[in-house]
Amino acid sequence: MISLTKLLLDREHFGDRLRYHGGTPVSAGAAPGMGPVVVWNCTRACNLACRHCYASATPAGSGNELSSEEGRAFLESLAEFRVPAVLLSGGEPLMRKDIFQLLEYGASLGLRMVLSTNGTLIGSDTARRLRTAGVSYAGISLDGLETVNDAFRGTAGAFKKTLAAFRHCRAAGQKAGLRLSLTRTTVRELSAIFRLVEEEGISRVCLYHLVSAGRGSELQGEDLAPEETRDALDFLIEKTLDFGSRGVDTEILTVDNHCDGLYVFLKMKERDPERAERIFSLLGRSGGNRSGMAIGAVDWEGNVTIDQFTRSIVLGNIREKGFENIWRGEGDSFLAMLRDRKPYLRGRCGACRRQEQCNGNLRARALAAGDFWGPDPACYLTDGEIGL
Repeated sequence: MISLTKLLLDREHFGDRLRYHGGTPVSAGAAPGMGPVVVWNCTRACNLACRHCYASATPAGSGNELSSEEGRAFLESLAEFRVPAVLLSGGEPLMRKDIFQLLEYGASLGLRMVLSTNGTLIGSDTARRLRTAGVSYAGISLDGLETVNDAFRGTAGAFKKTLAAFRHCRAAGQKAGLRLSLTRTTVRELSAIFRLVEEEGISRVCLYHLVSAGRGSELQGEDLAPEETRDALDFLIEKTLDFGSRGVDTEILTVDNHCDGLYVFLKMKERDPERAERIFSLLGRSGGNRSGMAIGAVDWEGNVTIDQFTRSIVLGNIREKGFENIWRGEGDSFLAMLRDRKPYLRGRCGACRRQEQCNGNLRARALAAGDFWGPDPACYLTDGEIGL
């Protein structure tokens, strides 16, 4: 994640303590003495049919999902490994019958429990139950206003239910933020989305760059061209500065493209050189993309992967071996290469002079383009900007 709020305004939120902790980035944890942030795709079942779903979720889900007992044991192992946060995703996690028990149990172990949801199943009672269960934060997906969102999510009425979810969470005192995937369709909605964010008092906005995984690989014509991505970042930079000047306390982040941090640095180098140097230092502390290092994922059947998008490369299965043992990766040559990946990167990523700040960007996109160690096709920086 790239926190525009931190880079541009120097306002600190929870995740910044992990991203910019000040030391050398840890090879197999989010911070010294910790395991990685873990995304647990706890079910493949979903009540929507989103066009970009990296999990290719289905209404029925999988017949081989981790049981409640296995889920509790998994959470215990994460607590022992001192993971800083567990993000329960799907599919739609609220489709699991035992989801509140799992959330409550994880919180009782001292884990920071986060929920990633489409929001359509959150009524007033559910919002209160999330708060009572100890959910630290709920990320609710919304990809535009009503017409665009409902078409993108394949379900009429989804927008109204999702908007209601934000209001139910606010009424219940449950912290919630908005998640949006950047595509050619949704990027046109950014102005309207941020008006909605202000009107509804939403405290956090995460904007995800599109990843060609699952159904996302079947989207045609939705990838942003480099100039379109730059236009979107220009908008987000100005919106962050605008929020800062007006005292709007909404955190703005982008996800899955570490070019964003470098782009912000380059823009500020023209406008505020002193701020730019501060930004460059923060990017060096974060170490760029850290899939397989500071973040990992486990799917509904217990398969461990380097992140939630790279599902075709399985490191092991928690039904056979503990997560910590899999993650430490003793004797695993692939993990060793990934955690010291710079010598193995090819193409523009291999020649890039900004590797300390980007670390090869997202390997899932490179893999989708045909070469795991090749260039990330979503890099929108020019050759000159990356030192070629």
